[in-house]
Amino acid sequence: MSVAANRDGLLTAIGLMSGTSMDGIDAAIVRTDGLAVVETGAAATVPYRTALRQRLQRLVTDRGRNRNEALAVEREITLAHVEAVERLLAGTGLRPDSIDIVGFHGHTVFHNPAERLTWQIGNSDLLAARTGIDVVGQFRVADTQAGGQGAPLVPLYHAARAAAQEKPLAVLNIGGVANVTWLGMEGELIAFDCGPGNALIDDFVHGRTGLPYDASGTLSLSGTADQAVLAQLLSNHYFALPPPKSLDRNTFDASGVAGLSVPDGAATLTAFTVQAAARSVLEIGEPKRLLVCGGGRLNRALMAGLKAALRGVDVSLVENVGWRGDALEAEAFGYLAVRSLKGLPLSLPTTTGVPEPMPGGVFYASPGRLSSSRAAGAS
Repeated sequence: MSVAANRDGLLTAIGLMSGTSMDGIDAAIVRTDGLAVVETGAAATVPYRTALRQRLQRLVTDRGRNRNEALAVEREITLAHVEAVERLLAGTGLRPDSIDIVGFHGHTVFHNPAERLTWQIGNSDLLAARTGIDVVGQFRVADTQAGGQGAPLVPLYHAARAAAQEKPLAVLNIGGVANVTWLGMEGELIAFDCGPGNALIDDFVHGRTGLPYDASGTLSLSGTADQAVLAQLLSNHYFALPPPKSLDRNTFDASGVAGLSVPDGAATLTAFTVQAAARSVLEIGEPKRLLVCGGGRLNRALMAGLKAALRGVDVSLVENVGWRGDALEAEAFGYLAVRSLKGLPLSLPTTTGVPEPMPGGVFYASPGRLSSSRAAGAS
C-alpha cells in the first residue's frame, strides 16, 4: 500500500508510546485518514526488562549528562520498540508491508520548553531498518523550535475520538505527567499539562519499598494525606501560569514526603495529583464528563479522589465510551504520524502555544522499501 496512492484516503499506522513511563512500551494499530479515526486495530504492551528500566531511570535522573550511556540506552530502547512492533504484528498475522507508517515517540529524558528543548531518545533510522517500515519520529521538535511548548500532542486525537460525545467534555490523561484536553460546546480545544501524574508516586514507592508502583492505589488508600506537605506542593508557581503550559517529569520537588510513612507519603502524592488535575479542569469550566485514561486510571485512590473533588462531574474511565485506556496514547501517535505524512498540523496555539497550527514530525525511510511517503509531503 503506497502513501501516495492513499494520500486522501486511509492509511494503516502503528503508534509506539513510552513517553515518561518506566513501565514499558504501548503499541497500537490505527487506520485513519488523519482527520476522522475510522478503525482501531490490535494493541499490545511490552514491559521493559528490569535492567533496562534501571538504566533508563538513572539516565532520566541524570538528565542524560553521560552521553555515551545515553547513546547505549537509546539503542537498547529502540530495539525494545522493534520487539514491540514484531510482537504486535505476530499477534495479528500482519506483515510489515501491510503497515504504511510507524509513529515513534521515543522516551522523554527531559523537557524544558522555556529553552525550546525537549529530548526523546530513540533511533528512528534503526527502527525503520529493523522493522522494514517507514517511521515518523521527532514529533515535538518543530513545535518547540517555533516557540511552542511541544506538549501535549494528544489533544487532536482526543478531539477526533470524541467528535460524537456530548460537550463540554474533558479528557484527563494520567501518565508520568498528567495532561487535560478540554473540548467545548462551540468547538473549543484547550490543552495543557495540569500537574504530576504517576511519576512522583511511582518514584516514592519504588525508593521506599522496591515496588515499581502503588498497585491499584492500595498503599495510598491505607494512608492519610499530610495537609501541610500537600499545601506546599500545591503552592508551586507552575499552577499560577496560564495555559498552554507543559511539564518535565522532574519539575516538582517531592522531598517533603521523605519523613512520612510509606502509606501517608503515597496518599499525599496521590492527593497532589488529584487536586492539581481537578483544579485545572475547573479553572476552564465544569465539563459534563471527565474521561480518564493512562495508567493512573487503574489507581483506585486516584479515581476516588477525582470523583470526590469533582462531585458535579461524571468522572468515567475512557472504556465507558469504548476507548482503550492502555492503548490510547499509542493510537494517538499512529494518528499523528499519518497527519505528519499529509502535512497536517500536530499542534495548535490553544494546545501548545505555538504561533499557528504547526505540522511536525521527521520522516525516516526504511532502507530497501519502495516508499512514496516522501512524495506525500512527509517532513
